[in-house]
Amino acid sequence: MTMYIRKTHLSRRTMLKGAGAAIALPLLDAMVPAATALANTAAAPTPRMGFIFFPHGAVMDHWSPKTTGTDYEMSAILKPFEPLREHMTIVSGLRNKPAESSDPHGIIAGTWLSCVAPTDGTRGQADRGATVDQIAARHIGQATALPSLELSTEAPGTCSNERCGFSSTISFHNPQMPLPMENNPRKVFFKLFGQGDDAAEREAIVNESASILDSVTGEAASLRAELSPTDRRMVGDYLDSVREVERRVQKMKEQDFSGLDIPAAPVGVPGNFDAHLKLMMDLMALAWQGDLTRVSSFMMAREISMRAYTNLGISEAFHPLSHHGNNPDKLEKLVRIQNYHSKIAATFLQKLADMPDGDGSMLDHSIILFGANMSNSDKHNNDPLPNAVFGHAYGRIKGGQHLKYPQDTPQANLLLTLLQKADVPVESFGDATGTFSEI
Repeated sequence: MTMYIRKTHLSRRTMLKGAGAAIALPLLDAMVPAATALANTAAAPTPRMGFIFFPHGAVMDHWSPKTTGTDYEMSAILKPFEPLREHMTIVSGLRNKPAESSDPHGIIAGTWLSCVAPTDGTRGQADRGATVDQIAARHIGQATALPSLELSTEAPGTCSNERCGFSSTISFHNPQMPLPMENNPRKVFFKLFGQGDDAAEREAIVNESASILDSVTGEAASLRAELSPTDRRMVGDYLDSVREVERRVQKMKEQDFSGLDIPAAPVGVPGNFDAHLKLMMDLMALAWQGDLTRVSSFMMAREISMRAYTNLGISEAFHPLSHHGNNPDKLEKLVRIQNYHSKIAATFLQKLADMPDGDGSMLDHSIILFGANMSNSDKHNNDPLPNAVFGHAYGRIKGGQHLKYPQDTPQANLLLTLLQKADVPVESFGDATGTFSEI
């Protein structure tokens, strides 16, 4: 371990102080004693983008319609989307080869939106390994209080290896930074609308917030002059993070919620799974309606979920049930669970379809991918994957059709297509070999 000798030594309690403000600093090299070891514009409207993930794949015979084109018969699992048919694009035949692994459940979630294997030696290169939602957030999420919103219904599982994030989240800010999925609707509510149980409390808390960085600028400059280049970078990155929090608070102060019917803050994680799913979906819809974020990702449940869908009369835990061994009874129950997931998603999508947004509806102006990164859950395979895209992206997506592509067509082709439909300037993604003009 390297040893450093410094001329400057700061107390660990050093703070930047200004008029009525004080900012604590991160741990810097200079705080360790010498000789001590260290550790949208109107012309180009911006679509919202959403990614809704369900675990344990799909019973593909009951997912994929038998025919392609526009005059197809809706399958059993997708039947709840019949009223939204004109907004729906079913994309069949795709394979996510980078997600294939001897540890399938361990990486299924985390590779769904990246199409890059955790062991890929080029993951550290630029955006390779960042997920599609986070790439979108950099380009279409910077004008909102929250660049992106990551939601789930289950707390992450425990793990102790370098792939930990790949089972607990579908979002990666960069190849080394998995983003936590928030499953507590109360915390999501506070993130969206500020702390406080009602509108009056939220307004009072937000109005108390002011810029603390501006008041400590002079002292920060003086401190940086005394620090090593490494510490200067660390302080700079830290203060940039503080500024980002302030930017979000300012966006909250500027936000006009007069047209939103904002409910009282939820108490916490609901004990009822059906209520939990619907509440998280409602929060996502509110976030889009208030333009608090334009990019959202949601895990309906995590891989290896042991949830029992007793609301459907199914007592078996989801994960063991997914190892169906072609047992007709288990397959029938899986189809019921997957149809239920579709019903919940359809309720959210109908809410967007009924939500006015400029010259159309919120669904008209959105791009939402509903799917999984597993096909046959008994085989843990990734070919072909269940994919359904909803929304028209301001007329850039046709909708109302079932498309089927040749064997081994990369899943990344679909994600690259959706990014380009959202006007995100990317030419490559994952293992994509092209885009889909038919969409």
